[in-house]
Amino acid sequence: MMISLGIAGASMLVMAIIFSYVLGWANKKFMVEVEPKIEAVRDALPGANCGGCGYIGCSDYAVAIVADNEPVNKCTVGGEACAKAIADIMGVEVGDMVPLHAIVNCNAPLSSRLGRTQYMGEQRCASAQQVAGVQACTFGCLGYGDCVLACNYDAIHILDGLARVDYKKCIGCGACTKACPRGIISIEGFREDTIPVVACSNKDKAKDAKAACDNACVGCKACAKASDLFTISNNLSKCSYDNYSAQKHEEAVNAMEKCPTGCILFMGTPVK
Repeated sequence: MMISLGIAGASMLVMAIIFSYVLGWANKKFMVEVEPKIEAVRDALPGANCGGCGYIGCSDYAVAIVADNEPVNKCTVGGEACAKAIADIMGVEVGDMVPLHAIVNCNAPLSSRLGRTQYMGEQRCASAQQVAGVQACTFGCLGYGDCVLACNYDAIHILDGLARVDYKKCIGCGACTKACPRGIISIEGFREDTIPVVACSNKDKAKDAKAACDNACVGCKACAKASDLFTISNNLSKCSYDNYSAQKHEEAVNAMEKCPTGCILFMGTPVK
């Protein structure tokens, strides 16, 4: 009996040694060499894997920087310091880096929304979106907080039924834009601390837009007449963020004051 156990034990030991050798050989044989620069860039990135750069994660972005000459300044989490570190690794210039933040293109609290009916379903925007007649405006914020759940930075909250961004925390990762079933949240470049925003997404004609919301853009062109920052398309005003600068501030304020429904706002973090 003891001899049999000894033989069995010895056999197991021999097999373990053989398998260890085989696994070690396979690891060396099939190991994929990683470009040193890719490793260096990946280490310089914050590892948040938020997708704000447009790639699935930091590793994919690192590969794109090294292999495809992707710009080094796309990491919104790492910011300028991260971009400079990667630029040093790659031997390139950082380039123009504009802070990215989320914008909610709606400014209608519950009191401003017309034609609302009681919704008894799952308290999620994605679910409410499937139900007709939840509110008259089929473009505006539903207010059940799918964007809040998606944000890992506590940068967006629901106040009075409306999603609002905390610009001290928002890093422009884009998670909220993917979570919103109505597509009313966008990620935009903030060339100044605050920028003028048309906080509405309603593309209906003026009469229908006003019947759905007190704060709706009616496409009246008053803003466009006051400033070339604004253009009207599909009954909805749009601000050109790329063309906004501090020199255009007075112009934008004039356009905001001309808006009959008050749907033009300055969003961002004011400098105190």
